[in-house]
Amino acid sequence: MRTPDVYPHARAGRPLPENGRVSEQPGRYQRSAAGMIGAMLILLAVVVGFVLFRDAIREDPQSPVKTVDYHRTLGFAREQATFDVLAPERLPDGWRATSVEFIPEPFRWHLGVLTDGGEYVGLEQAHGSERSMVSTYVDREAAAGADVVIDGRHWSSWSDQGGDRALVRANAGVVTLVVGSVPQDVLVDYVESLR
Repeated sequence: MRTPDVYPHARAGRPLPENGRVSEQPGRYQRSAAGMIGAMLILLAVVVGFVLFRDAIREDPQSPVKTVDYHRTLGFAREQATFDVLAPERLPDGWRATSVEFIPEPFRWHLGVLTDGGEYVGLEQAHGSERSMVSTYVDREAAAGADVVIDGRHWSSWSDQGGDRALVRANAGVVTLVVGSVPQDVLVDYVESLR
């Protein structure tokens, strides 16, 4: 039986490597800082190319928030209610109604819209107290601000620490509240559009 030739170098008259197995010849590829930087740039170009390709062929998912037509519900609410149900005749460009609800007993009217910047503005009308409406739709810890006069009517202003603002008006037992995370002048413009 023949033993395997573990050290062919010794037979050829060459010295054995120190550990008996590792060659002293340099590696096949030269390694340098410039080579590493070049490889990183190529990898970066591939990643950027992939991202650009993916963005070019990807379709943005549709927003889960659906636009609703509030005019039909508004017409029904105005027929049923014993006082003025308020809503804008037309929303500003880029705004869209996303929720509408009318409950006849106990009376409650809601219209939720998103601004062209994607911020929420809600209109709430119900029987009750101003403080309970503010507590429900703004914050239990909401702070009262200075009154605002809109079309000759006084509206109280409220805000919370999270950035929500509201304009509230009580009239004949019905509280109207307009709330949103928009600046107060946007709320004022929205209230001016209510009919």
